[in-house]
Parts: sequence; C-alpha cells; structure tokens
Amino acid sequence: MEELVSGIRSAAARRGLRTGTDEARVRKWQRGVEPNEESQIYIAEALGWPADIVCADDWPNWLPLTADGVVPLGPHSSVSALREALRTAMDRRAFFAISGAALSGLAADWAVGPSTAVARAHDGKPIGDEFVAFLENSTQHLATLPTEQRQHTTVLLDAHLSTVAELLEHGRYSLAVGQRLHTLAASLSQTVAWHRFDRGSHTHASQNWVAALHNAHAVGDHDMGAGLLGDLAYQAAWRGDHTTAASILNHALTRARNPAARCLLQLRLARTLAARGDLGERRSVLRALAAAEKHLTDAGADRPAWCAWVSAADLAVDSGQALLDLGDTARAHQLITEGERLLPTARDKTRGVFLAYRAASYLDQREPEPAATAATQSLLLARRIGAPRCASLVNDLVPRFKPYARAQGVPELLQLAAA
Repeated sequence: MEELVSGIRSAAARRGLRTGTDEARVRKWQRGVEPNEESQIYIAEALGWPADIVCADDWPNWLPLTADGVVPLGPHSSVSALREALRTAMDRRAFFAISGAALSGLAADWAVGPSTAVARAHDGKPIGDEFVAFLENSTQHLATLPTEQRQHTTVLLDAHLSTVAELLEHGRYSLAVGQRLHTLAASLSQTVAWHRFDRGSHTHASQNWVAALHNAHAVGDHDMGAGLLGDLAYQAAWRGDHTTAASILNHALTRARNPAARCLLQLRLARTLAARGDLGERRSVLRALAAAEKHLTDAGADRPAWCAWVSAADLAVDSGQALLDLGDTARAHQLITEGERLLPTARDKTRGVFLAYRAASYLDQREPEPAATAATQSLLLARRIGAPRCASLVNDLVPRFKPYARAQGVPELLQLAAA
C-alpha cells in the first residue's frame, strides 16, 4: 500500500504536480469509489504501465488482468496459480472481486476434467526429503496454534508459501517430493486464504483458494479439491451470492468421497439454499441436512486434515441457522444453543461465530436480553483472539438492538460496539 501511494505521488511529481492520495483514499477506491481520470493515470504509471492504457470511463475494467481473474486448470497450472495468489497488496487485483461466473466455471472444469500433470523434476538445485519435512512440520505447527496466536502467523505463512512456490518452479526433485510439495502448497494456500478472508481481503482469499485447488488437482486429491471449492462457496455465500455458492457446491459434491467432507459440503449447501429465501427450496434444504447428518454418522477417524474438525456441534449450529432462515425459529434456537454447548474449547473463533448466531436467533424471537449477552460474549472473544470476521457478525446485528436500547445489557453492548 505504501509503495502504491508513493508511486502515485511520484507520477504526479514527474508532471510538476502534487496529489493528495494517501492510503485511506486508495482503500476507498478498493471499496468501489471511482478515482478521477488524473488519478487513474497515476495508478497506471505506479503499477508500471503507460498512461495511454487508461480508459477513464471504463474503470476498473481497463486494468490488465488474467481472464476472469482465474487461472484456468491445465497442465502445470499450479505454479502459475500460486504466483497469482502471491501478488502483493498493491497489485491491481486488489481492486477486483473474482466474478461468480468465473468461479462456477472453474468448479465445472474441475468436476469433469482429469487431474493435471503431477510435479516433475527441474534443472535447479536438488530438494531433499529433510527440508520438505521441515516445511511440512512447521506449517502444521503454525496452522494448529491456538486461535489467539494465529493472528501473528500471517507473515510466516506467506514466507512458507513463497518458498514452496519457488521450490516447485526452480527446484530439482523426485516425483514423490513433487507430490508432497504440491500437497503442502495446497494446504498452505488454504490456510492463508482463511487468514485473508477473516480480515476481509476477499480477492486475495479467493486467489489463494484457487491456487490451492490447482495444487490439489495436480496430485489428484479430489476430496481436498472439493473442500477448497466448498471454501470458495462459503465465501460467496458470506458475500450474499448464494446462486454462485450453490453452483460451486453442487460441482464439489460430484467428486467428494470422504463422509466428513461430504457432511461439510451438504451443510454449506443447506445453509446457502435456505439463505436464498425461496420457500420452494425447503425440501432441498431438509434433504441436504439429512444427508449431512448421515455422512457425519458414517465418518470415522480417517478424515482429511481440512475437515477433521467437523463435529456434532457444527451439524447442530448449521442446521439451526438453516432452519432460522426457513422460519422455524424455536427449533433453530434450540439447535444453535446445543451446538455452542458441544463445541470444544480449542475452537474459540468458531465459538464466537456460534454466539453471534445465537444472538441473532434470540433477536428473531424478540428476546433482546439474552441476545445482548450472547452478542457481547462474541464481540469480546473476537477482539481478544483477533477475529475481525466474527466481530463483523456482531456489528451487523447492532442496528437490530437499537429498538431495545433500554433492555438489560443492550446499552453496554452498543457502547462496546462503538468503542
């Protein structure tokens, strides 16, 4: 961000002019405010392009970008997708959200296409098992730290991912080591994507999930590929694009085999179908919930790491949230409360999300006092562990509390949210 602002100011200075551009203004552009023509020229030059590329009436479409923002699946596409994900925050892609059509198309290609080429040896420096084991072990350690510590690991995870991309592109390795590196790249990219998503960096999160999908596809790990599509669908649903989310999830389910993976995908499908608000979807929602319950019953200890955490707590809360959207408030409240009680203490971030859901269900029942208690607990927990996405759930509920400004606990919640 600092480099981009500096580049814009330098572009103005070359013309003997000054610009008031600062980081706050760039953030406004990223959120949809259109820069004037002069600023667009400075942006182009700051990113290394000639001024005549600018078409001010077509912002931001004139910015050069990979077609649809998504690297297509293909032979040896995994490193290209990693490089796309590793762009810095000043990159032009920060101005974009990848379109739902592009993501649905990628999911469709994944569902019908064969695996891409597996890793092959290169002419670079040799990579040994010991170093790969170090990367695998340190990555696992970073990913499994307590939630409040993970907020400090972003730079380390980015460095690990950059190292793995460099090894894949320029190293010399056996087929077995190459497969381990692709698997590690997929896992790392997925972890980084969730970090970006939790902080509201949706374009960067999408690119990391896409990169992870390419690398899982390269080694033929269809369950992990399905899970990564499930993550992209979760993001689409979070942003209100339930049509894209449902499309992606239906493609993901065609190749997922592990019962725990299928449980998670069916839960997300139920949630997004219910959130669309179409009463005609009720039967499809209940069918997905029933399928999720059966898959959870069938799931044993042999689960992919990315969905090893799926439990009865998740089934209860997600089922409750789906029923809440269908209007079955009483049963929804019961399930959400039960799920929060079942959640292991190690999953604090999820607990914060569940508490926010519980607050919403109490508000639907016009019970502001317990709603305020749950929302306050959620917000305090989110701030303690550094979980801005969880905090945003509570902040989104704040306007619904204002009619109950005199109810017990509500004034304190409103003051806390404003702080």
